[in-house]
Amino acid sequence: MRKRILRGILLTLGLAASSMPLAAEEELLKFGDFDSWITRHIKESVLVGGKTQTLYEVGPEGTFDGARAFSNMGGSPWANSNVYAKVAGVVKTNVSVYPDTHGSGKCVKLCSHIVRCKAIGIVNISVMAAGSIYLGTMLEPITSSKNPMSKINVGIPYTRRPKAVKMDYRYQASDAPDRVRETGFSRTKTIPGKDMAEMVCLLQKRWEDADGKLHALRVGTAIVRFGQSTDGWINGKEFRIHYGDITGEPFYKNWMGLVAGERQFYALNSAGRNVPINEEGWAEKDEQPTHLILKIDSSYGGAYIGAEGNTIWIDNVKMVF
Repeated sequence: MRKRILRGILLTLGLAASSMPLAAEEELLKFGDFDSWITRHIKESVLVGGKTQTLYEVGPEGTFDGARAFSNMGGSPWANSNVYAKVAGVVKTNVSVYPDTHGSGKCVKLCSHIVRCKAIGIVNISVMAAGSIYLGTMLEPITSSKNPMSKINVGIPYTRRPKAVKMDYRYQASDAPDRVRETGFSRTKTIPGKDMAEMVCLLQKRWEDADGKLHALRVGTAIVRFGQSTDGWINGKEFRIHYGDITGEPFYKNWMGLVAGERQFYALNSAGRNVPINEEGWAEKDEQPTHLILKIDSSYGGAYIGAEGNTIWIDNVKMVF
């Protein structure tokens, strides 16, 4: 009798243990705690003011001074919209991404702002610049303002299938009721609608054809727009990744669809050329990805569009399984 009772207790305990959910596995993306930064000091050309600007990159603590092309250091997968440009011999920079504090450590701060400068001491130039951080590399120096997306190599090789992106964030929306498009070379244009920050997480299955063109199927999708200011930090927020074709789902919005047009992503092919990634369809739900795109912007409208003051802080970026 005692043995039967003990066996019953053990069986009950075993069933209870087997029915308990396992703790989620989390993978902190390398340097995704944003606690260490590389500092760059670049002197701009006299024609645009001649000031020395400070740029920041996510990676091992260090410096990388001078007007020279930067490439990710220390195995960091992160690049951002802080750039060194050299157009017709004129050195100019943009700074819209900064380290900031969060708790006892650091985080990344992304700001939308209008960059103003006086060229040759006479011509006033204003450009709307959003803060952006992404997995990939920036192809410096920037030599033209045409097709900004073609200047960045977006995404990293990745074959796992996470269920969510997890991060800490804080958001401060601009007070402006509308956005502006300001390129520095045309009149300022008002774009109807309030600005929002955006997080884009895509899992893709990519391949390259004989002509060096890149093709992809969309495996997983998590795209979020942040419209309301937060009351301080929201820690440990998970954003679910949806697999397969999501166009029939009730949560689907047209901006979650396949990426094309002005917002099309680019990546380096096997010949070292940065070419468009042609998303050609939706993969099956159980497809294994080859690449991960993760990009967070302080404004969602694309190049030169946003509202000054839109700001988002990000920390502790993880993939959840």
